Formats: sequence, structure tokens, C-alpha cells
Amino acid sequence: MLSIRPAAPADRAAVEEICVATGDDGRDAADRYDDPTLLAHLWATPHLLADPALGTIVEDHNGPAGYLVATADTVAFERWCAQHWWPALRQRYPLQAERRDTDRELVRLLHASEVTPASLTDRYPAHLHINLLPRLQGTGLGRLLIERLVAQLRQRGVGGVHLGVSPTNTRAIGFYELLGFARVAVEDDGGVIMARAL
Repeated sequence: MLSIRPAAPADRAAVEEICVATGDDGRDAADRYDDPTLLAHLWATPHLLADPALGTIVEDHNGPAGYLVATADTVAFERWCAQHWWPALRQRYPLQAERRDTDRELVRLLHASEVTPASLTDRYPAHLHINLLPRLQGTGLGRLLIERLVAQLRQRGVGGVHLGVSPTNTRAIGFYELLGFARVAVEDDGGVIMARAL
């Protein structure tokens, strides 16, 4: 039995657990990091808190098993993070502390807080992150969650949405292409930016 419901800030712990459990191209990333919650600090929790109305939770008989979090306005979201999200995390995770390489890279990103270029946000102002536990992957729920978000964004008058995906996650890239996303850029670290006009 599955249920799909709006997300709320109270879902934070569940979203963070799912983010870690899917953080290695859809597989569990916990063993790759000393502090795997860094993944959620970067790519899940701030979205849930900044714009919970665009978040969706999927639950099955074992509880929350997937989520989609998003923002309709990436520029405004990045300003929100700069004011309300990054400062406390930067104090908690100082750059100079000793860490394994994988954690160090995430902490570097946390301190860098890159700004999405206007060449992307002008055409595709929204962005999303979606993760489903392995037991729900390949069931059609990912498509359902994204189309639900697309409808919400259209109601807000948003003209496009983008996302980032690991270049090694070929399954996800193929999935997004089937949903009308196209590759529009490659990041310095090789990450693929995909976008869809609405």
C-alpha cells in the first residue's frame, strides 16, 4: 500500500535518511562518508525547509520511502541558503578539520555555495531533487512525482526546471530523458545538468 502526500518540515529526519540511503547513484552511501548527512545538508534538507509546499513524500508499509524536494526560484533559494542555512553549517563543519576525502569534498561544497549561472536560471528557474529507496525504484513513482511537481510549477507560472545528476548514474540520466529533460551543461566536476521547459 503506497501513499503520496505533501512534505512538511517534520519529515526532515526521514528525508535525510532516504538521501543517504540513495546517495551513491541510487544505492546506500553511508559507508562512503564518516558523516553521510552532509549529502542531505547540501541536496535535500534546505529545499524541504525553504519551500515545503513543493515537497512530496512517498510512504509504503515501512514508512517514508521516497521524496521529491524542489524550489520554484533557484536564485531566491540560494539567497535564502546564504542567510539561513550555510552560516550555521559552516561553523559546524570548519574547512580545516581533518576528514576523509569524500567528506572533505562535501564540506568544500558547503563552504563554496556556488551560484547557479543566470544562463540556466533565466530559462529554467526551478530545480528539484528526487530520491526513492531501491524497493520503489522502477515502479513509475519517480515519473508521478516529477509530473506532480511540473503541474505545481506551471500553476506558479514557472517556465522551466533543472536538476543535476552524476555522470555515472546512467540509469537516472535515461529516466530524465524519457521525461523530457535534456542535457544542457556539464559542471566542472563532471556533473550533468538536465533541464525541461514547462
